[in-house]
Amino acid sequence: MLQPDIFKANDIRGIVGQDWDAEGAWAIGCAYAMLQPERKIVVSRDMRITGPEIQAAFVRGVTQGGIGVVDIGLASTDGLWFASGSLDRPGVQITSSHNPSAYNGMKFCEAAAKPVTPDFLATLAGLAVDIDSGVRQPVQAPHPGTVEHRDTLDQYVRFLVELVDLEGMRHLKVVVDAGNGMGGQTAPAVLSHLDVDLVGLYLDLDGRFPNHQPNPLEPENLVDAQNAVRAHRADIGFVFDGDADRAFMIDEQGEVVTPSAITALIAVDELGLEPGGTIVINTITSSAVPEIVAEHGGQVVTSRVGHTYMKALMAEHNAIFGGEHSAHYYFRDFFGADTGILAALHVLSALGKSDQPLSSLVRQYTRYTSSGEINSHVRDQQASMTLVAEAMGKDARLEWGDGVKILGDQWWISLRGSNTEPLLRLNVEARDPDLMARLRDRVLDLVKEN
Repeated sequence: MLQPDIFKANDIRGIVGQDWDAEGAWAIGCAYAMLQPERKIVVSRDMRITGPEIQAAFVRGVTQGGIGVVDIGLASTDGLWFASGSLDRPGVQITSSHNPSAYNGMKFCEAAAKPVTPDFLATLAGLAVDIDSGVRQPVQAPHPGTVEHRDTLDQYVRFLVELVDLEGMRHLKVVVDAGNGMGGQTAPAVLSHLDVDLVGLYLDLDGRFPNHQPNPLEPENLVDAQNAVRAHRADIGFVFDGDADRAFMIDEQGEVVTPSAITALIAVDELGLEPGGTIVINTITSSAVPEIVAEHGGQVVTSRVGHTYMKALMAEHNAIFGGEHSAHYYFRDFFGADTGILAALHVLSALGKSDQPLSSLVRQYTRYTSSGEINSHVRDQQASMTLVAEAMGKDARLEWGDGVKILGDQWWISLRGSNTEPLLRLNVEARDPDLMARLRDRVLDLVKEN
């Protein structure tokens, strides 16, 4: 079983048993082998319950097509990016990121963790659906590919801690909420190299997500870490998503630090090492970030939302760093790929070398009030965006491309369809908190009317 709509703009995601199954994963593997010029790839999976069967079926299809596999076992998505980069092999991660437990999916990269193109995913979808339906016969290579098992966790950890100057830091107390996701594997391993007291929440890997959903974009999934920071008087807290390529950060008061402020903080640090460098942001990053980057002599390039688009621009512009408001952080030194734990190390380094608490450290990077991301289920995404653009854009500038962005004087509204879920996503930012609230509520009323 393989429904075509599980193929998204950046990856594959769907409910196992409803949208696809192991035979569908086998068909994807067969199709992938037909498109892959390399003779060996790297494959890993996260802790989802359906991961072993989906991975086994995918690998069966790939090897049937004559492609060899390096299986690195359980890994975070950035662990897969590292393996792809260090081994210079294309990679496939079996994961559905922050989606609920019934979902599973796949993320792809070319050799050296370079991004695949949207055209690749579209072609893969067509071939896989045809193979699954019996319209096309898969290739049966005369010599099937072999499977090699390799553990790359230690190399991944050593690589990360050498990328950040961790000398001279004061002792810190750190809360980590892994949400039963892959952060439970990676964060303790990396933080063991620092002088920190670790307060761990839900570090055991459990793809059922018994404590809260693995999506830190939803405020309710941050509450446990916020409470733990306050209760333990910790200096900082981190909340990882299911595949641990994203990290949300919480200050010593238990308040969430916006990813845009973290993007600005790391960008300033990176520009100190490479003056005039390029920083990549996306369309919903705070206006404060390009202002701050310009003040520190850097250049900004703006991407559509999504890791394949961000990684492509990172490579095209040889950018030193990139940040998305969804808490994806990209580093040239990490093969241009996104990694939540490396962003955490940068922030820990800055905090540990400062005598200020995190709330004070990031205050200089917070200049606007943001609504956060608000999701709505709508019948027609395009009709809703058009309605809002017509109503709110009379005295403003409209930018179409990644949904619609309406830019006024010291405010903006972004409304776009999700790349991974059937949702319309709203973000609003304004210099004045009251204006932000009025704009947010007006747009939500319009969306609700539609």
